[in-house]
Amino acid sequence: MVAAPMPKETSSFDAHVKRLRACRLCTGVHGPPVLGAVAGARVFLMGQAPGPREQREGRPFVWTAGTTLFRWFATIGVDEALFRERVYMGAVIRCFPGKMANGKGDRRPAPAEMAACRPHFAAELALLKPELVLAVGRMAIDEFLPAGKLDGVVGQAFPVTRDGHRFSCVPLPHPSGLNRWIQSDAGKALLRQGLGLIARHPAWRATFPEARAPGGP
Repeated sequence: MVAAPMPKETSSFDAHVKRLRACRLCTGVHGPPVLGAVAGARVFLMGQAPGPREQREGRPFVWTAGTTLFRWFATIGVDEALFRERVYMGAVIRCFPGKMANGKGDRRPAPAEMAACRPHFAAELALLKPELVLAVGRMAIDEFLPAGKLDGVVGQAFPVTRDGHRFSCVPLPHPSGLNRWIQSDAGKALLRQGLGLIARHPAWRATFPEARAPGGP
């Protein structure tokens, strides 16, 4: 019995994921690339860069920042397992950049490394055509919006056109425990506002029709 041919959309998506996982363009980072690939996703989460634990496990947001991030989404009715199952998760740079020279934190990716990763997102835009992009953290936000303070962008949704594709971008602060902004009353209020916008977005509602928001973070 001859197997039915794979749909072109699925074949193209699988080919992209295979190419991305095999990418070794940047010699100063620690691969392989980390991603949460979901075919047909209408919602795309853009993070900053994986850390050492994400690099070891091959999945985004698996440590303490991830715990906080998924707690935020739980407040609008979506737990971690469901989120990972239905939302494509990428990052400004897909490989762990490594530690800073003093060993006290993760190295910020070089502009050339960030530029090398942009074609991956361009391919994902063409394949998925996401309607909602969640930009998590300053570095991810700067990929889509003019540089500015978190107070000026968190809690809002912005129309963005990239590579001929138009989508809504909702910025979120980075969920790191070192981020004092999310611990302030003003930061918490803007975060709740942003999560509310996400919960009401048509792409989110279509992705999670069973979600019921129990309250704010």
